Amino acid sequence: MDRLICANIFVPLRLSPSHRSEQGSQLLFGEKYIITDSSAEWLKVKNEFDSYEGWIDGEHHLFYESGEADGKPQVLAGRTRFSSEEGDSFYLEAGSAIYNINREMNAFTIGGKIFRAEDRIITAPGKQDISVTAMSFLNCPYLWGGRTARGMDCSGLTQLVYKLHGHSLPRDSFRQAETGTTISFLEEAGPGDLLFFDNKQGNITHVGLLLDGKRIIHCSGKVRIDMIDHQGIYIENTNRYTHSLRTIKRIETRDVL
Repeated sequence: MDRLICANIFVPLRLSPSHRSEQGSQLLFGEKYIITDSSAEWLKVKNEFDSYEGWIDGEHHLFYESGEADGKPQVLAGRTRFSSEEGDSFYLEAGSAIYNINREMNAFTIGGKIFRAEDRIITAPGKQDISVTAMSFLNCPYLWGGRTARGMDCSGLTQLVYKLHGHSLPRDSFRQAETGTTISFLEEAGPGDLLFFDNKQGNITHVGLLLDGKRIIHCSGKVRIDMIDHQGIYIENTNRYTHSLRTIKRIETRDVL
């Protein structure tokens, strides 16, 4: 099957071929995908980055052929405005993948067009640790299935932060919990480790990143910082626990982008 490159800023991936269907995830600009099925004007696609499958409206099927971008993509670390000589102008979100970067021109080429950035293109978060990167999304709104600073869910936050550091995580929290090395005790965990939480049925339903031994950053209503202990997430202003801690995982360094 042909591999295509998403040329939209981001595209909703729905669970079934209907605008009324729930958004399960999103395709971000520059992510490669293949078409696996179709239904009327809808296309079922698979995101190469995290293997997530969902349905997109055919009107959102804006793409470039992946043959012109066979090299390793570089991932934008922050929202950046680009424009072309043809008059196209758009903002790309953090997490967007771009190819063929010309650092001298501060531009990239795709689809036969050159897109120049208004500010310096930043494609890596530097030497800062993962927890610092996570804090750059503080107060971003919650959006089910979201993967950008315009709106994200809990696993969208953790996936995006790790993507900026060159690592691929599965899309859903219960899948993310299947990766990495288990840390037995909270006291042994460090900044950037993933903390997973379950519901009364024992199913993983939430994930966040550890900041230090007492604080977690996670997306619940918005990206926020709360207290954490061996029992779970504790909300100080309401004096209650909201999520029960199930397991802790440390993600091994593995460059897959």
